[in-house]
Amino acid sequence: MSATDEKAIRRVVASALVGASIEWYDFFLYGVVAGIVFNKLYFPGSDPVVSTLLAYTTFAVGFVTRPLGGVIFGHFGDKIGRKSMLILTLMIMGLATFLIGLVPTYAQIGVAAPVLLLLLRVAQGIGLGGEWGGAVLMAYEYAPKEKRGFYASLPQIGLAIGLCLASGVVALLSFLLTDAQFLAWGWRVAFLLSGVMVAVGMYIRLHVQETPEFAAVKARNAELRIPFTDMLRRYPGNVLKGMGARYIDGVFFNIFGVFSINYLTSTLKINRTEALLGVMAAAVVMIFTIPFFGRLSDRLGRPRVYMWGSLITAVAAFPGFWLMTHSGGNVLLVWLAIIVPFGILYAAVYGPEAALFCDLFDAKVRYTGISFVYQFSGIFASGITPIVATALLRSGGGEPWQICLYVLFAGVVSALCAWLIGRSGAVGHVEGRSFSVGGAGR
Repeated sequence: MSATDEKAIRRVVASALVGASIEWYDFFLYGVVAGIVFNKLYFPGSDPVVSTLLAYTTFAVGFVTRPLGGVIFGHFGDKIGRKSMLILTLMIMGLATFLIGLVPTYAQIGVAAPVLLLLLRVAQGIGLGGEWGGAVLMAYEYAPKEKRGFYASLPQIGLAIGLCLASGVVALLSFLLTDAQFLAWGWRVAFLLSGVMVAVGMYIRLHVQETPEFAAVKARNAELRIPFTDMLRRYPGNVLKGMGARYIDGVFFNIFGVFSINYLTSTLKINRTEALLGVMAAAVVMIFTIPFFGRLSDRLGRPRVYMWGSLITAVAAFPGFWLMTHSGGNVLLVWLAIIVPFGILYAAVYGPEAALFCDLFDAKVRYTGISFVYQFSGIFASGITPIVATALLRSGGGEPWQICLYVLFAGVVSALCAWLIGRSGAVGHVEGRSFSVGGAGR
């Protein structure tokens, strides 16, 4: 690879990573705050569990609308180009997040407050629905074929950075302010900061070029009239297997990255700042483990790494929650229970995931394909998980073992789908490089 090519890849990866970090910050900031602020200020009620469920329902709405964003921006991304869609999604996401920080509370404007919150959450979901596919595609399609697992994993670090920033900013505000100050105005600062970050991301994204692979499609005038229907016609099996493989990713992330904060603070009575710092520490570790497993997938094959990662990650929920429950309030044990499963093991799934999904489709429908697989499966894999976990915790009398069984079920489903992807030889067939579950790339 020439020095010019290396420079272009670095610029593209930096653009994708910065934008993805901002987008994930915006999206998961809502999830972090939902169970500790929105349930009190926007969904007041006599039953705190019901209020929390309502707050998490608006969180889930963002996942329901993400497939819509994926289809819309995937369609135009496969017809017009990846770059222009990435600029537009960043603008939508950033503006929605900024406005959430300005929405009056239920006490101030009544039912209009949760309605406005819901509408802005819809806009967040649409924006992120188009963002993820475009960001990973820019890195994947610029990268050398033998390094696509590694390069496509780099924008995935944006999830870890975004979560780290979201939990870190909220933790800092919680530490610096009293509970009354935090609930009155402190939480809003975290949302308003998004405006500054979006300006930085826009500047970077405006200075990258379209990917060579899609540019070649445009040069041949080979764009499809309706990429979505072509995707369903040619790749129905890949779509289903991809959505199944995604299951453990969404479930595990939202159990440990979103629900665990509410569980630690409400059930185990752990200080909110300490709980947030545990999630933030796991996100910092993930910044290094995600590209490690992305590179490993180039060597061993993405289905193999993903399959074993799904099973090991799912099983890790049991010792993780056992350690939380029996920590006796020891903060170091609580952090260990989050960092090892979430910061290290979960990366074995999230690291190879982007390239695994990209491999399932050719360039004509790839933006549409990976966006639909990732975002549509997010409805049941991610969006409803905090609701399911809250209900299972209640039915289990405050014990988390039913939640762990739910995570295990998701892991088995995802492992089976990853095995089927490798067994069918679907992965890498477009590029002339195939992988199998039983062996390395060949």
